[in-house]
Amino acid sequence: MAQEVCETCNPDTCNSTTCDAKMPGKIPSHELNEIKHVIGVMSGKGGVGKSSVTSLLAVAFKKAGYKVGILDADITGPSIPRIFGVHRPPENIGNGLLPAQSVGGIKIMSLNLLLPNEDDPVIWRGPIISGAVKQFWTDVIWGDLDYLIVDLPPGTGDAPLTVLQSLPLDGLVIVSSPQELANMVVRKAVKMATNMKVKILGMVENMSYVSCPDCGKKLYIFGPSRAEAAAAEAGIPLLGSLPLDPELTALSDHGKIEVYKGDLLERAQEFIKKIVA
Repeated sequence: MAQEVCETCNPDTCNSTTCDAKMPGKIPSHELNEIKHVIGVMSGKGGVGKSSVTSLLAVAFKKAGYKVGILDADITGPSIPRIFGVHRPPENIGNGLLPAQSVGGIKIMSLNLLLPNEDDPVIWRGPIISGAVKQFWTDVIWGDLDYLIVDLPPGTGDAPLTVLQSLPLDGLVIVSSPQELANMVVRKAVKMATNMKVKILGMVENMSYVSCPDCGKKLYIFGPSRAEAAAAEAGIPLLGSLPLDPELTALSDHGKIEVYKGDLLERAQEFIKKIVA
């Protein structure tokens, strides 16, 4: 399907995901889609809680009244369906796939929803993984969404490259943790985004600390927070920091993240205010 230009399109105000004037070179979404904003969530390395941040942002957007979807581009390590307790496979209606939907109404597409068992490994090479990511954009009928959040796999390999090259991203949220190693690879992710001319919306430092359940003291188990210094060094905005919260972990393990009402959700709601602004 060739991309089309709206008859009276102003590329600066156009919300269409099929209009070539908005972002030339990007692949078109399904013809039945009207996706206003696409945000990628990226990390330079694994183990920093990127999918948890993706999920929190989606829940925060939904609670703010927006129509939200999550495209799980982490093909070989998908965790979004488990976090939301979604197991029903997408429905094929002939001209596309209808994404699964969480209890709270968040639309979700993930390869794990297409596997016979959620713990089956995906042993694919890069080009096949990239093709699957593109199909989640072109063949899935997301419908009318205010925000589609793309959960990218860690690193700067084939799948992140495909997303940055092919999808009309409004920007990226970079997820890190306090370790210097994590901050080093964040800089790699930022440089990749810069080279691809993709806007950085801000950085989130995850797992910044944990509060002692007895005395409330903050314990910096991964070392002192480097959020402000890391964001300044990378030249990107800092959205804020998130502590470890055992309640969020437990609810995510049981697919009930949407009932979480703790401090992390309030912070995520502050993050989206900065993103929308």
